[in-house]
Amino acid sequence: MLLEELKPGLRIEGLVPAEVVTLIAAQPHGANAVELTFKTAGGALDQQVVFRKDEDRLSIACGGSRAFDASARDFKLAAEAQRISLAGLFDPMLAVATSDVQPLPHQIRAVYGELMPRTPLRFLLADDPGAGKTIMAGLYIKELLLRDDVRRCLVVAPGGLVDQWQDELFFKFGLRFDLLTNQLADSQLHLNVFESRPLLIARMDQLSRNEHLKAQLRETEWDLIVVDEAHRMGGHYFGGKVEKTKRFQLGEMLGEITRHLLLMTATPHSGKEEDFQLFLTLLDRDRFEGRQGKRTDVGGIMRRMIKEDLLTFEGRRLFPERLAETVPYELTALEYDLYEDVTHYVREGMNRADRIGGTRKNTVGFALTVLQRRLASSPEAIYKSLVRRTERLERRKQEILDGTRRESLPHVDFSSFDRDDFDAQEIEEIEEELLDAATAARTVEELDAELVELRTLVRTAQRVREAGTDRKWTELSALLRDHALVTDAGGNPRKLIVFTEHRDTLRYLQGKIGSLLGSADAVRAIHGGVRRAERRQITEEFTKNRDVRILLATDAAGEGLNLQAAHLMINYDLPWNPNRIEQRFGRIHRIGQGEVCRLWNLVASNTREGEVFTRLLEKLDQMRETYGGKVFDVLGEAFAETPLRDLLLDAIQ
Repeated sequence: MLLEELKPGLRIEGLVPAEVVTLIAAQPHGANAVELTFKTAGGALDQQVVFRKDEDRLSIACGGSRAFDASARDFKLAAEAQRISLAGLFDPMLAVATSDVQPLPHQIRAVYGELMPRTPLRFLLADDPGAGKTIMAGLYIKELLLRDDVRRCLVVAPGGLVDQWQDELFFKFGLRFDLLTNQLADSQLHLNVFESRPLLIARMDQLSRNEHLKAQLRETEWDLIVVDEAHRMGGHYFGGKVEKTKRFQLGEMLGEITRHLLLMTATPHSGKEEDFQLFLTLLDRDRFEGRQGKRTDVGGIMRRMIKEDLLTFEGRRLFPERLAETVPYELTALEYDLYEDVTHYVREGMNRADRIGGTRKNTVGFALTVLQRRLASSPEAIYKSLVRRTERLERRKQEILDGTRRESLPHVDFSSFDRDDFDAQEIEEIEEELLDAATAARTVEELDAELVELRTLVRTAQRVREAGTDRKWTELSALLRDHALVTDAGGNPRKLIVFTEHRDTLRYLQGKIGSLLGSADAVRAIHGGVRRAERRQITEEFTKNRDVRILLATDAAGEGLNLQAAHLMINYDLPWNPNRIEQRFGRIHRIGQGEVCRLWNLVASNTREGEVFTRLLEKLDQMRETYGGKVFDVLGEAFAETPLRDLLLDAIQ
């Protein structure tokens, strides 16, 4: 409008941004300027000089308020968005109503009774395996996103579980999380990859071992970080000082860059109280710093629910009963001779290593321990291990003679080695490398003496192998005939999982069971060398294909897999870490399991380790009766004074 048209009483737009003002007075100053006195919508008086060039932005207001001529559809969308943003004020469990899950009482109590009231959150969720901790974390994440309390969330999990996390968060909660892959990190050449992805899932070891990614992560801030299988971030006390692994250091850093920190593990306590206290410093350093010695008070910082205490809404027990029994057997005379000879070789090797001392002592001790465990596994495993070790030491001798010897063992500190610090594939690779190469022999003469002993052991192992009287396999085949081959009420063959410690034994059993069933396709196997995508495919096939009856697995399948299509399990080899028994059993004893779960532990009763395991399993059976079935909750605590691994080594030595 023209300057000459500005008169008192007019309502003008454009003078003050986004506001209509009422003119009180208009005083011209020459031909090209007018001084305006006006009242704002809030009632305040103000003055402003406008010039001829301002005419285009001034206009007379059409009415007393903004016109209602915008798109009704857009208005409805905006109003709905505002309603949803405030929905948390009306519905305190909004995530439950907007997710494709049917949470159980213990899951609702965990999220809305334990996690939501704590701000900021520092908490350890340690319910039994199979209790649905991923569902609880998903509900918590979505609830905070809906309430606008969280905008940036990072999930840290072992490599084998990240795809499962991404699928569950999307299909059950509608949350689109990106995976931190090497390709994604490399594509952000000059940018911080963590800044550009507010919802992200990362592999634990990828973050702990990649210094460049760790440096980028340290520069970011998060509203919520969730760590799955958090026991892998544990530190250790060794020789009076704290040994902080790379994963533990990652855990410390995660606590510094986030407002809410949620750790999740089914096995928080490895049996050492001081290590457990050290692990809890990731949540509250002031409270748990230093070796306190006494039993740790975890009030307000941790929740552990065991399966026997979990109920449905109707008050029925959520999980079926779980029964474990020992299947003792005695080695044949030939097998016992081999056992005694190899144990003597291991004991003498450990004694020689003790005399050497230093890091070499620990490395050789670890290698000989692996050899002893393979001896207990199967004739096939010990035979192939002895053959490979003999060939490797012969090459070592030749390299010494040629002057080309180079030490190339894995750079691992075996003084405080913990299997939980590595994934299953890495453990298998480290064991294979060390088993064949680590020796206390330092000269050609000492190597010659050891090689003579090894060749004798190889011949003994070969005789046992060719005799075809594998007592352990005889016990397993009897179990398979008694249980796995019996069809259920619907005429379907029962499914069964067999856990072993070693890949040689796994391949051996795959052939034997395939022959027993008359079909190689009825048996599937998962070990550390199986790629993640193939692992998921095998799990799917075992679950849905009625012709696939037996799943053979090393501990690569001990975490994260849902295998409740089976309710029968056999420990062909017992792990030296008692928590792994529970992790394995947790693959079948999960939410959705409707059958009584049974576990058989095969134990050679006339061996030193067998005596220790037999005593352990008897003790656990007594505990089961005393605690009303809650035996698995005290597995780790049963060895608070002396770890099971040390008891077994003492028995061998």
